[in-house]
Amino acid sequence: MSQQQQQQQPGVPGYSDNQQQDFGQFDYSQGGQQPYDAYSAPSDYTGSIMTPDTSSAPYTGSESFEDEPPLMEELGINFEHIIQKTLTVLNPLKKPDSSIMNDTDLAGPLVFCLAFGGCLLLSGKIHFGYIYGIGVLGCLAMYGLLNMMSMTGTSGACIVSVLGYCLLPMVLLSSISIVLSLKGAIGTVSTVSAVLWCSYSASKLFVSALAMEQSQLLVAYPCALIYGIFALITIF
Repeated sequence: MSQQQQQQQPGVPGYSDNQQQDFGQFDYSQGGQQPYDAYSAPSDYTGSIMTPDTSSAPYTGSESFEDEPPLMEELGINFEHIIQKTLTVLNPLKKPDSSIMNDTDLAGPLVFCLAFGGCLLLSGKIHFGYIYGIGVLGCLAMYGLLNMMSMTGTSGACIVSVLGYCLLPMVLLSSISIVLSLKGAIGTVSTVSAVLWCSYSASKLFVSALAMEQSQLLVAYPCALIYGIFALITIF
């Protein structure tokens, strides 16, 4: 074996020890680029792993949390207005506050519809689909009628809110039907009273919100038709 073959690096053919040393001793300072040193690279982080950098001020979210509105206000639920509307329906002789009609709350009507369906369910009647179907058709009919009768017009949310809140007497009637039958004389009187109660309360709220005091009877008639259908569902 020749001397040149003995000087070759084992496992790397074609390279001798002198060539490998010359490659490792290359002078980068002679006009070449300096090798990259990860430890000498500039960095904005001045701390360590166990000691965080405290040069920047820590974030405190106290100001943002204090400025945020309450959750119920973000959801559009005002318990004060819900109580006022409920008391207005329970006492139809009381003059309603027109300011609360601007708050188109839908939480109360949803609760009353579920309560109405739940009371019917306890009496052995599953009519959730009828309740929501008749309610939607009634709201659409009242929306078109009131927009033609009033000068200012109204929104669909206001119609749903008023008709839903005025369903409360019908909820009381359905709760009575759990214990007593409404097919007798007492049931007939109770049903007629509930329908008149609902229609009078709804018409009073509508004319108060739309400034139609002279047309309350005209508004009460279609309301009585809608609540009369709910009364038939309750009886039969």
